[in-house]
Amino acid sequence: MLKGRLEDDRMLTGRGKYVSDWDLPGQAHGHFVRSDRAHAEVVSIGKEEALRHPGVLAVFTGEDIKDALKSLPCALPVKGRGGMELIHPGRPALAQGRVRFAGDAVALVVAESAVAAHDAAELVAIEYRDRDAVVTAGHTGAGVASAILNLKRLPGVDRPALAVQMTTQKGPFVLLDIGATTDSTGHNLAQYAHMGSLYSERVLGVPRPSVALLSIGEEAGKGEQRVQEATELLSSSGLNFIGNIEGRHLVSHAADVVVCDAAVGNVTIKFFEGLSTFIFDLLRAELRRPPRGPLAYLLLKPGLDRIRTIFDYEKLGGSPLLGVQGTVLITHGRARRRMVSYAVAVGAAAARARVPDLIADAFKHERRGRPHPPAGEDAEREQTVAPVGTPVESAS
Repeated sequence: MLKGRLEDDRMLTGRGKYVSDWDLPGQAHGHFVRSDRAHAEVVSIGKEEALRHPGVLAVFTGEDIKDALKSLPCALPVKGRGGMELIHPGRPALAQGRVRFAGDAVALVVAESAVAAHDAAELVAIEYRDRDAVVTAGHTGAGVASAILNLKRLPGVDRPALAVQMTTQKGPFVLLDIGATTDSTGHNLAQYAHMGSLYSERVLGVPRPSVALLSIGEEAGKGEQRVQEATELLSSSGLNFIGNIEGRHLVSHAADVVVCDAAVGNVTIKFFEGLSTFIFDLLRAELRRPPRGPLAYLLLKPGLDRIRTIFDYEKLGGSPLLGVQGTVLITHGRARRRMVSYAVAVGAAAARARVPDLIADAFKHERRGRPHPPAGEDAEREQTVAPVGTPVESAS
């Protein structure tokens, strides 16, 4: 026996007593009906079939008990940093209107026996409405894998792409793929271009966005084999394809949508992150250097504030995963409340614009052997544009 460890002899010798061992006069048994999804709206709960099951005494829902039991108390109250009081959100015993995690209790079946309660619980019919968008600040690879496995790829899409909005003085442009899948082909790059063009037009509000391939030279034919293949495909695609651009052109907003392989895209964004941090650290150190530094800061502060606004990456929210059957936004693992709120706004805008539906419609043409239509050709579909930073009135 380990030192300092206490064992309960009753449990080790089979003499322990559990709640399921009780058999009291008039005893009833309960079984919770739990959500099979992580986050959804509860549209309706059908309990009539369960109530007709032999031995069932009652079926309770959140609406039935909300007045008697408003919220479960916090069993372990804790303090925040510096003794700050934390806000404890309401935790209903049974879900009311929505479920918040897989396994959230939605209904309680009470019966004369545990078997009857269990069997009747399977007869409770719950209708859910899944959320229109998902925002995650977790591991990027896990988020991408989960979306592909659970939401599935859109028909006709070979590989989903992770897009990001890169900041320039002229406004953000879309760069993809930045890390969803590596070793892409020329056909994959062409598909990324179509998805990025639709996102730029319908969510960012860019009319007929220009599209370019990120390569080692501007001239047609330069670059690796997949870039050359993508150039040939995009030249006859109907998109506003302007050819190749180099890395130095990114800061001047040479195109509204820039397409590259995931390895190139990921290195690019991380280089920009490191470079901007390096420059601002140097500037901060110089402006703190006495005696002229603090005085220079006072003179430069208005201009520095404008630069800080341009490079305020939190307003960009997150990176949409394009090509899956749903709206998924992956934001930074270090995202604070402000950035998460912008990510929700971007997710809501993408959901309202029905970007997955637009991509699916565009790729129907490819499956039928016809080229993709231009991103703005579908005039019958209602265009909903919500620029980044627009407050969201309601989003699910």
